[in-house]
Amino acid sequence: MQQDKLQPFIDRYNEINDLLISPEITSDIKRMTALSKEQSSIEPTVNLAKEYLQNIEDIEENKMLLDDEDLGELAKEELKELEKRQPEIEEEIKLLMLPKDPNDDKNIYLELRAGAGGDEAAIFVGDLFRGYLRYAENNGWKVEIMNQSESESGGFKEIVALFKGDHIYSKLKFESGTHRVQRVPATESQGRVHTSAITVAVIPEVDDVEIEINASDLKIDVMRASGNGGQSVNTTDSAVRITHLPTGLVVTNQDQKSQHKNKDKAMKVLKARLYDLEMQEKMEKEGANRKEQVGTGDRSGRIRTYNYPQNRVSDHRINLTLYRLDYIMNDGLFEEVIDPLIADHQTKLIEANGL
Repeated sequence: MQQDKLQPFIDRYNEINDLLISPEITSDIKRMTALSKEQSSIEPTVNLAKEYLQNIEDIEENKMLLDDEDLGELAKEELKELEKRQPEIEEEIKLLMLPKDPNDDKNIYLELRAGAGGDEAAIFVGDLFRGYLRYAENNGWKVEIMNQSESESGGFKEIVALFKGDHIYSKLKFESGTHRVQRVPATESQGRVHTSAITVAVIPEVDDVEIEINASDLKIDVMRASGNGGQSVNTTDSAVRITHLPTGLVVTNQDQKSQHKNKDKAMKVLKARLYDLEMQEKMEKEGANRKEQVGTGDRSGRIRTYNYPQNRVSDHRINLTLYRLDYIMNDGLFEEVIDPLIADHQTKLIEANGL
């Protein structure tokens, strides 16, 4: 790694240090907060850069001592440790220097919808969602159901949920796409394997300041909720459907008994979807390179197959096949698929950025 790539980080860190104690900054809370945030974000890189540069110095010093009668052996041992550590620091620095996805630390709306396959697809929506719930539990995340539409078969036509916790988008953004399931339905007497598909969308939660909506662009309908929601579901007009006229996006919410709460939840989901739409359009304009950097890519593509008879899960993007489908689904061990996807994405970013 070239030292000139690291020095700017150290210089900027020192510059921020000086700025933070200057009177003009200490009296400007907004600027002070922004600088402190920037400093925190580059601090890990700076610490590693200093260690890397110090390591280079120490290697040179120990090389000079190799022929020394008294210190030669000691220098040899130390040199071995220093040279072993050097490539490790390089890899750590490369990861820190990668372009940051601005959405990585955000909460997400996870949307699962039944596609081809009728009842089987709807049942798998419920199965996959329960798997994600266990994964969330394993990570200490909180999950709030925003809306769900049950099917007659006991599955779900659609589930929308808000996942809250640390860096959730960075973990789940690669789940967007078509998930295919192959298994024998309970109603299948001949034991034939059926193939069904569902779609998953992972949408970052947004702050109100990030997206503005004109009231005149909205059509809001209220209606009676439907489905198995308890006694009060069909007695009041509490369900809300919001249509965003310019884009045609439609969000329905009926999970709460209160019309006001359903409207509030539907607006939050609509804002997130509009932000996501903007993000997707921006990526299209900026081309494939930006898609690769953000890592969400084409959402319509088939990304994964869950084959129950073979106990197999295959991710088609990185040719990963694991014969642990039961453990992954039952215990929420999605990191077994997600971590290799993240590693592959980071490798591609390192190459794309010439690090």
